[in-house]
Amino acid sequence: MPPTDDMKYVLALDQGTTSSRAIVFDNRGAIVAVAQQEFRQIFPAPGWVEHDPLDIWQSQLQVAREAIARAGLSAKQIRAIGMTNQRETTIVWDRDTGKPICNAIVWQDRRTADLCDELRSHGLEKTFRAKTGLVLDPYFSGTKLAWILNNVPGARARAEAGKLAFGTVDTWLAWNLTGGRLHVTDVSNASRTLLFDIRRSVWDDELLELLDIPRKLLPEVLPSSYRYGETDTGMFGVPLLIGGIAGDQQAALFGQACHEAGMAKCTYGTGCFLLMQTGAEPKDSTHGLLTTSAAQLEGNPRFALEGSVFIGGAVVQWLRDGLGIIKQSSDVEALASSVPDSGGVYFVPAFTGLGAPYWDPHARGAIFGLTRGTTAAHIARAALESIAHQVADLATAMEADANQTISELRVDGGAVANDLLLQFQADLLGARVIRPRVLETTALGAAYLAGLAAGVWSSIGEISTRWESERVFEPQMGRDKVAELLGKWHFAVERVRTRG
Repeated sequence: MPPTDDMKYVLALDQGTTSSRAIVFDNRGAIVAVAQQEFRQIFPAPGWVEHDPLDIWQSQLQVAREAIARAGLSAKQIRAIGMTNQRETTIVWDRDTGKPICNAIVWQDRRTADLCDELRSHGLEKTFRAKTGLVLDPYFSGTKLAWILNNVPGARARAEAGKLAFGTVDTWLAWNLTGGRLHVTDVSNASRTLLFDIRRSVWDDELLELLDIPRKLLPEVLPSSYRYGETDTGMFGVPLLIGGIAGDQQAALFGQACHEAGMAKCTYGTGCFLLMQTGAEPKDSTHGLLTTSAAQLEGNPRFALEGSVFIGGAVVQWLRDGLGIIKQSSDVEALASSVPDSGGVYFVPAFTGLGAPYWDPHARGAIFGLTRGTTAAHIARAALESIAHQVADLATAMEADANQTISELRVDGGAVANDLLLQFQADLLGARVIRPRVLETTALGAAYLAGLAAGVWSSIGEISTRWESERVFEPQMGRDKVAELLGKWHFAVERVRTRG
């Protein structure tokens, strides 16, 4: 539909692990225009993953401008900007020059595994978990920041002198969009740092001391829907309100309209992320999940249980780039569907360790059950099935923690275009898997948060009515067969684990 005078528009910046995207939404929650740009992935050592922060910034600004142009709008028609981002990825830059002091350390990076082991050996796991809801794992920002301060020449002295700034990707983008005027983050991103007490909603002095991190580095923490400030005029020709910030998974939970306790969604991206809304009180996990801050409106604390799979859709990228058995990621469904099952092949894609509920950063990937009859199609099918198996492990842990059954799972992310994957997921879970009409729920969540701050929408209730399903996948496989498959999967997982 062409732009009209009564339409209101919100620009969502969706800064992901492998690409930067921008989407213009109208006040019906419909997509008006999309722009996307991939950027370079840097692998300097086994288990290390980096990005150039300038690549992140420049690609995000470029697609933002491009999306507005593709929508046929002028920037002054944009009511607000909402930002969502790859979480935990850690950036440190000079406050005066705005230049990063090193590459960003990406959430997938495992270089701080030994530091996490050391902290754990001193009995500190309970301290971190009690305050942050997280486990001691290289996944989170705190140990990455400590590594930068300890390993980049001069970094610690400059940080203690107040000359450096730390941020996750949202903070880095807000800083650049405002010419260094805003050094902010939201509660959902702060809750992923190992430095933030989610119950008191403050940076925690004890945790900062344990990781030897100067408070001067840290951004101000604000609600996810908030009038943060305006962009510099030079960015888009007119100043635009930044009205929403949320980590990608919390934004997706919001965009999927999972506002009531017990509602769950899973995003199938580079990794897979299963979140269940738990309401106004944080719920502790005893089954290897995380307790995290959900996207929040001012004065309305919300929390979630979360399980994280490090290698989800990334296993399909490996089939393409590493193994070379498909030319593009979308080819995987046809190849996997050419065989009736995986032929007994099980693929545990622990390329960067195992996430929830195992938390084994030293584990590495393996393929089991190979025979002379194994083909590329069997490996492709086993790779797809590994995504669903990992999510099923998260769901089992989540049901135990929440003491309730997941009866339906709302799904999003690039991999949910794959019907084979979603049917297998429904079979393993024994629950409905629902694909929404608007798949860009992460960006939509950021847009909703910004639009609420800007008055485009009046309430959570209003935006919840806009969620619609596109297809429902009902479980079809017998539970005995499911139990057999899960048993063999868990046998394979145990073979790659380095700690039990």
